[in-house]
Amino acid sequence: ENMEIFKIYSDPGFTGANINRPALSEMLNDISQDKINLVISYKIDRLTRSPKDFYQLIELFEKQGVDFISVTERFDTSTPSGRLLRNIMLTFAQFERELTSERTRDKMLQRAQKGMWNGGMIPFGYKAENKKLVINEEEANVLKDIYESYITHRSITKTYNDFKANSLSKSRIYSILRNPVYIGKIKYAGKFSQGNHEPIISPDIFALVQGIHKKKVRKLRLYKYYT
Repeated sequence: ENMEIFKIYSDPGFTGANINRPALSEMLNDISQDKINLVISYKIDRLTRSPKDFYQLIELFEKQGVDFISVTERFDTSTPSGRLLRNIMLTFAQFERELTSERTRDKMLQRAQKGMWNGGMIPFGYKAENKKLVINEEEANVLKDIYESYITHRSITKTYNDFKANSLSKSRIYSILRNPVYIGKIKYAGKFSQGNHEPIISPDIFALVQGIHKKKVRKLRLYKYYT
């Protein structure tokens, strides 16, 4: 009643377990172009069988001002009670996402406290084996030379000139000289823990480099202040 059919979308031969389906993608594209304001499905699982994907689709419908009706399940977001049910579902979906995110953070913090690497970009000088940092001997030798060069020159630019043939940018060298992973530390959420990987640089060498850097920063600030 008072409805006009815009298009029938059907994905024969495709599973409803995911949303990577041609007709569904076409429908979402039409929704983004404001061609549709209501989606009608025989059952919710004709749209998707994944609760996570369903919540995401309902959120997208809500954002675009599109109602959704499941004919056999009496799920109708064009009615007040249907919108209430939708909002309850979305609230629980948000709660579930936040809970999952919190559990992930807690798990990563526990891993860091145990000295385990949490993934991400592999630091220069190491390689990843079985989710653990292992020394890359070739890169580790270059890294030791970088520290030695900086201690000798006391200049990032001069150190960069010594090693630019290794495809290392000036910012990458700066990061290498400041990264405590090379003395066996793991950083997560702004806190340091003792890692279970083998260090490449001794704490004394690392401390010397940090001292040189701090002196240079202090002098630079004084120079800027008085000029």
